[in-house]
Amino acid sequence: MSPPIALLSVYDKSNLLDLAAGLQKAGVRLLGSGGTAKKIRDAGIIIEDVSDITKAPEMLGGRVKTLHPAVHGGILARSIPSDEADLAAQSISPISIVVCNLYPFSSTIANPSCTLPQAIEEIDIGGVTLLRAAAKNHARVSVLSDPADYEEFLQAWTGGSGDVGEKLRNKLALKAFEMTAQYDEAISGYFREQYASAHLPADALSAPVQRLPLRYGANPHQKQAQAFVKEGALPFKVLCGSPGYINLLDALNSYALVAELQESLNLPAAASFKHVSPAGAAVGLELNETERQVYGVDDLKEPLTPLASAYARARGADRMSSFGDFIALSAPCDLATAKIISREVSDGVIAPGYSQEALDVLSKKKAGKYCILQMDPSYVPSAIETRQVYGVSLQQNRNDAKIQPSLFENIVGQNKTLSSEAVTDLIVATLALKYTQSNSVAYALRGSIVGLGAGQQSRIHCTRLAGAKADNWWLRHHPRVLALPFKKGVKRAEKANAIDLFVSGEELDGGEKEQWESMFEKIPEPLSQKERKEWATKLEGVSCSSDAFFPFPDNVHRARKSGVRYLAAPGGSVMDAECIKAADEYQMVFVHTPLRLFHH
Repeated sequence: MSPPIALLSVYDKSNLLDLAAGLQKAGVRLLGSGGTAKKIRDAGIIIEDVSDITKAPEMLGGRVKTLHPAVHGGILARSIPSDEADLAAQSISPISIVVCNLYPFSSTIANPSCTLPQAIEEIDIGGVTLLRAAAKNHARVSVLSDPADYEEFLQAWTGGSGDVGEKLRNKLALKAFEMTAQYDEAISGYFREQYASAHLPADALSAPVQRLPLRYGANPHQKQAQAFVKEGALPFKVLCGSPGYINLLDALNSYALVAELQESLNLPAAASFKHVSPAGAAVGLELNETERQVYGVDDLKEPLTPLASAYARARGADRMSSFGDFIALSAPCDLATAKIISREVSDGVIAPGYSQEALDVLSKKKAGKYCILQMDPSYVPSAIETRQVYGVSLQQNRNDAKIQPSLFENIVGQNKTLSSEAVTDLIVATLALKYTQSNSVAYALRGSIVGLGAGQQSRIHCTRLAGAKADNWWLRHHPRVLALPFKKGVKRAEKANAIDLFVSGEELDGGEKEQWESMFEKIPEPLSQKERKEWATKLEGVSCSSDAFFPFPDNVHRARKSGVRYLAAPGGSVMDAECIKAADEYQMVFVHTPLRLFHH
C-alpha cells in the first residue's frame, strides 16, 4: 500500500520543520513547493518537489506552482470507485494532507508605501486554490491552514494511525474556508478603494462608487472609517459637503422612516433625526395659521408645499432636540422646503432628489459645506442585516414589518370609534417607533410626532418623557407664548431656547436669568399653574403608540394627562386587563397590535 501523501506550500513557515519531521516519522510522503521544500530539505528531512509529480517546473516567477491536475486531482478525488479509476488512468496519487497558508496581502497593503503592482503580487492564487480544494474534500483530506494546529494534528494522526477523525477534519476545513473568505474580503476591499471609491477623480473610477471614506467614526480618535457596499453602487450620492459616520447613521435610518411613511399614507414625509432616533417626524398635512406661527414658518414668502409642511412639523415638534439635526425627505426637495432648512441649524439632508432652485439654496449653507445626500429611491436593502458588537457578529432578518391601517383593527377597549385621522396619527407614531432606540413611546397629532420618549430602560419613563414633550409642544400654542415680545435680532435658535425655558417653567437665576430676560422688550410674567392646567385641558385627540406592551396601567394614566384619546401597543402583559380597564375609565380607544418594534 502506498504511503499517504502530504503537500506542503506555506508562506508562514512557523512550526513547519516540527510538522514535517513528525509526518516523515509517521511514514507520510512529503511534497513541497519552492521555498517550503527548500527549507524542509535544508533541515535534512526528505521531501520531493511538486514538479516531481506534475512534470512541470514552477513558472511565471512563481505565479504557477501547484495549479495542475496531478495536484488538484489528487486532492479532490473522493473515495468512490469512479474517482479512484480516474486517478489510476492518469497515474495520479491521492493526497491526504494539505498544509498551506497565504501570502501576507493584508500586511502588505497596510504599508503606506505599498503600490498597486506590489499589492497584486501578494494575491495568492495557488494557495487559495489548494485550501478550497482540500476543504471541499474534507471528508477525506485534512487541510492545515494555521501553524497553531500542527501539534494537535500530529498527535491525532499518530494516535489514529493516519485517521484524525471526522470532527478534526471538519474543524480544519471550516478554518480554511474562513481564511480564504477573509483573504478575499481584504482583496475586494483593497480594489474597492482603488477602483470604486468616492475620493477618486472621475477619470480614475473604473466602477460605480461602492465606497465612501469618512474622516473618522463615531468619535475623532476612531480614524479608520468608511461606508461601503459589496454589491452594486452606494445607494446615495454626496452632492455637497462631507458626511460623517453618525451623519450616515441618521441619514439612512431617517430616510427609511420617511420612505415608509410615504408608502403607508401616500403623503410626503419628513423626519428630523439626532443620534439615530427621530426628534420629529411628520407627513404633509396643511398647516393652519396657529401651526405656522408655532413652527416658525408664518413669515415664509414661498407658498408652503405638502413637503415643506411635513418638515416644518417634523422640525417644529421638538425644536430643542432638532437643533443640529439630520433631515430626511421622502420626496424631491422643493424651494419652499429648502428655504425652511436654510435658516435652521442642521448637519445635512437626504432626499431622493432636489430641484435646481432648492439645490442652489442648500449648497450655500455652511459656507458651501452643508451635507446634501441624494438617495436612490429604487434602492432595496438586503433582507439580512449584520452588525458587529465587541468583535462578535450578530445577524437577523431586517425588520420589514409593514405599518398599515390593518394593524390597528384589534380594539380591545369599550370605545370602538377609531377615526381615519387617528389611524393616520397612529401610523406616524408607530413608524417613528420602528426607527427609535428602545424602549420608546410616541405621541402624535395631525400627522406629526408631538412627543417622543426614546431609549429609556423603563416604559413609564418613556411615557412620561414623551408626555412632557407633548405638553411643552402644546404650551407653545398658548396665546401668551405666541405673543412673547422678543427683541429684534434675536436668533431663531435663541428664541427656541427661550420659549422652551418659558413653557417648562424652569426657575432661572444669576447670569442665565439675565441672559434670558435680555431677549425681551418686556420681561414676560411666568405662566401660572392655573393657566397651564386650563390650557392642558384643551389638548385632545392625541394618539399614543408604544414599541412594546404597557407593563402597568400607570402608562395609560400618564398618557391621558397629555390629551391621549387613542392608544396602540402590543398585548402580552400580565397587566393587560388592568391597562384596558384604565383606558375604559377615560373612554380611550385602546388597540392591541400583534407587533413588537424594538430597535437597537
